[in-house]
Parts: sequence; structure tokens; C-alpha cells
Amino acid sequence: MAKVKTQVCCQECGHTQSRWAGQCPTCKAWNSFHEEKPLPELTRRFACEAPKTTKAVRIKEVGQLKVERLQTMMQEFNRLMGGGIVVGSLTLIGGDPGIGKSTLMLHISDSLANRDHKVLYVCGEESCEQTSMRANRLGISSDNLYLFSETALSSILAQVEQLEPDVLIVDSIQILYKDEVPSAPGSVTQVREVTQELMHLAKRRHMATFIIGHVTKSGEIAGPRVLEHLVDTVLYFEGDRQHQNRLIRVIKNRFGPTDEIAIFQMVQQGLKEVPNPSELFLGERQKGQVGSCIIPTVEGTRPLLIEAQSLVTQTGYPTPIRKSAGFDQNRLPLLMAVLEKRIRFHFHRFDIFVSIAGGLRVTEPAIDLGVIAAIVSSWKNRPIDPEAVVLGEVGLGGEVRPVSRTETRLKEAHLLGFKRAILPKKGLKQMETYGLELNGVERLEEAIDAVLR
Repeated sequence: MAKVKTQVCCQECGHTQSRWAGQCPTCKAWNSFHEEKPLPELTRRFACEAPKTTKAVRIKEVGQLKVERLQTMMQEFNRLMGGGIVVGSLTLIGGDPGIGKSTLMLHISDSLANRDHKVLYVCGEESCEQTSMRANRLGISSDNLYLFSETALSSILAQVEQLEPDVLIVDSIQILYKDEVPSAPGSVTQVREVTQELMHLAKRRHMATFIIGHVTKSGEIAGPRVLEHLVDTVLYFEGDRQHQNRLIRVIKNRFGPTDEIAIFQMVQQGLKEVPNPSELFLGERQKGQVGSCIIPTVEGTRPLLIEAQSLVTQTGYPTPIRKSAGFDQNRLPLLMAVLEKRIRFHFHRFDIFVSIAGGLRVTEPAIDLGVIAAIVSSWKNRPIDPEAVVLGEVGLGGEVRPVSRTETRLKEAHLLGFKRAILPKKGLKQMETYGLELNGVERLEEAIDAVLR
């Protein structure tokens, strides 16, 4: 008998080679290679593949078709998707175990089913009885919602052809397998082949499809990176399971803006929308507290007011501690170096801790000045004006740089009752004040004096 050829495949990035190695040369992951058999050579690889066009057309000749979108009863989710769920789109949802991915999909299923859309929910990781118990707890019962506990892709395709649903939800992609692929479920080859099959199915039947994906210990979606390239939209579920707040962030969206966020609260009845996140993050704020600063930030198209807290204490170690939660860990030492070099503040004997209240993670540089204000407030033990907001990017030379969408941030601060804003001076004269007292600053020294006046 002829020897069966095998190859090794990296479970992290999908790189293949003929021999096993301890470290992947592409993604540098250790012990990630697993032996797999190559795919058989078939004349037709995908059963749901649409017929190919044989003629190229000019871009001006392509008809501008109106994109059809399905509206759910969750307005925050509609905004997150760019105005609704596009018919025929393929959406990937990732997140930590127990964060609420299946709960969200049940809410979306019930919302679409109540609008006379037929929904097929493939619960491969659970039985229909287990999923039904969760649905009963959430108060979900619709005649247009069908449960199907199956992991074989061929059976799912047959059920789709028989039921003809408008929406397909797969929970999860790592549990499905294709009979023609000689690999275990969850392997790189299986995940890639199953996702491509579902992509062809969604486009051919004009059926909105959602797939739930597992994540690795580093927080990325398990499987090859090509999985995120195949889908139309990628959503990441963020949040701490010990807190109620849940945040969904758009990483990729072919039909709408990226970097959008939607915030939910996990309650007994499931996920509850938060239409005004600023009030949520500032709900437990104590006015006049030392080391606290309110910063207007923007996530996608939504302005948010967040609270940056800082604690500066004398260290008991030879090397002082610099820790942050919700703020870039690498940017904190950079801001401390600017303070020591440009303002002559000495923090070599102090531990510094920075936290963004509410469990939100913010990466934009527009919060630099607010974080520095909170640190200086804690160090000098002097509170910041509770009716003031602080925004601006801090450069290495100690200059305060302007940020984008400043008027949107000021408008949000005015709506929540703030009276004063410390912000970059450039472009201040042409800016709408929205009833706020604007203090423009150019240097870090001016900003600290204005904050602690």
C-alpha cells in the first residue's frame, strides 16, 4: 500500500510544513504543530459554491443595489452593525467563555423571530434541552425559532435546505466538522473549510449567518487568521465576568464603521441595553475625590465620559511599581518620563497605579492629559474641579496636542452637566463652546496649573 502523506499544521496561525518543529517560524508559537492529512483533490470543493461570473464589467456598469438589512429590537446592536444585519452577511463573534455570547445570540434570535424571520440556531455544544432551559430563563419563546443540535456540517446543510431559514446561527465554529476533511473538529483545516462552506452558503441563499468562535488564552479568536479575513464582520465580546458590564467592539465591518462599541449589562433576564454609557460609568463617581479626573473619549462614533483614577504612594521596593488597568501599560512609563523631564516632578520613590473606572479599556492618546492630571492630583493630594473635563494628547516635548472630534466630546460633557473643559489651545477660537468655559493650554505646565487651580 502507498504511504499516506501527512503534514504538520500550526494551530495558531495555520502555517503548514512537512516536518514537526518545536516553534512555528511564522507566529513564533511553541508546541503548536499538529499532524494533519492533506485535503483530497476533488473536482468540486464546496457544495454551496455559487456559479462563477465569466465576464468582467466596468465599475460604472455595476448596479448600485440597495443593501437590505434586518432590524432587531436591540437598537444598540443595530447601530453596532451599521444600521442592521445585512442579508447574506457572515458575522464572527468571539469572547471569553461565559462572557455572554450564547445569551446575546438567543436575544438576537428571539428579536428576529418576533419580526417574522425564520431563525435556525445550531447549538452544537449543547443539547436542545439545555438551550431551551436558557431560553426559558430569558423569556424567549417564538414559533419562528428552531433549535438544532448537530456538529456534522452535511446534516446542517441538509437542514438549511429543508427549513430555508432567513438567519443561521452556529454555536460554535470550533465544534463543527466536514466529513471530507481528515482532521479533528477544531483543527485549522476544519475551521477554515467549514467557514468557507458557510460563507458560500450565506451568499448563495442570501441568509444572514452568525458564527461563534472560541478565543485563545491571549484573547484572540482560536484558529487561523484567515478566519477573520473570510467573514464580513468581526465582533469581540469584552468584559469581566465578575462585573455586570459587557462591551461589544467591532473589529471589522464591511458594511459599516469599525471601532464601534455597544455596552450591555448582564442581569437575571439576560443582556440589557445601555443607551447612555456615560451615565453608567459616572454613576458611582464621588465628586471632589483626590486622584480622579473625568475625560471625554470617543469609541467609534459614540462619545463617552470616563473616570480615570490614580493612586500615588511611597514605594517599599528598590524599583517603583507602574501598573494600569484599562490604560496602555506601555504608555504609562512614557508619560511619567515626560513629567520627570519637562516638569521636574520626581516619582522615583513612588508607586503609581492608574485605572479606568467601569472596566472599560481605552487606547486612544486623547486621554493622556487626563491621566496625567489624575496622577498629579493624587501626588499633590489636591482634588480636580468636579465640574471640569480634561482632554488632550501629550507629546514627548511636554506639548499638548489637539485631538479629533473635540466638539463631539464637549457636547457630551455639556449634556451631563459639566461647566469647564481643559483642552489643547489650537483651533479653540473656531470651536463651539456648548456653554462650557474653555481653558486652552499649549504646554503641560499650563495644563497642570489650570487643572489644580
